[in-house]
Amino acid sequence: MAEQTRKRSTGLGLAKGLSVTLKTMLQPAVTQQYPRVKPDLPPRTRGVIALKEANCTVCYKCSRECPDWCIYIDAHKETHDPAGGGRARSAKVLDRFAIDYALCMYCGICVEVCPFDALFWSPEFEYGEYDIDLMTHEKERLEEWTYTVLPPPALEDGAVPTEEQAS
Repeated sequence: MAEQTRKRSTGLGLAKGLSVTLKTMLQPAVTQQYPRVKPDLPPRTRGVIALKEANCTVCYKCSRECPDWCIYIDAHKETHDPAGGGRARSAKVLDRFAIDYALCMYCGICVEVCPFDALFWSPEFEYGEYDIDLMTHEKERLEEWTYTVLPPPALEDGAVPTEEQAS
């Protein structure tokens, strides 16, 4: 008796499985043909971190806060003569800014802690290399990705703009 019940439940399970297969087989495929057709990514997609070098003041906050220590910054100080009397002023000049994407875990802490909006999330995602040593991208490449950064999304209905957004 138990053997007969088991055979019946096996046949029922097989019929259910075949019905699911037939239903999905008759629906159109939703697979994206990636290399030929670029995906339509959501506006807040995290691709790579882009650098706007003009905004960077070499404060080192991003590299200090990075949990993976994958941001490398080199800089030097330059002294400028005063315009009209007074003391000479010194300013840091960025020599090297690089991110090792083989180490980066894309947490976004560096973007959040940057007080001068020098780092942004870019939707660019095609930056892979065949050699892991080439995954460290320098400031020139990071600057190129700045031009792919999307503007912030519009406020939702009923949202109150901040003082910065209102002006």
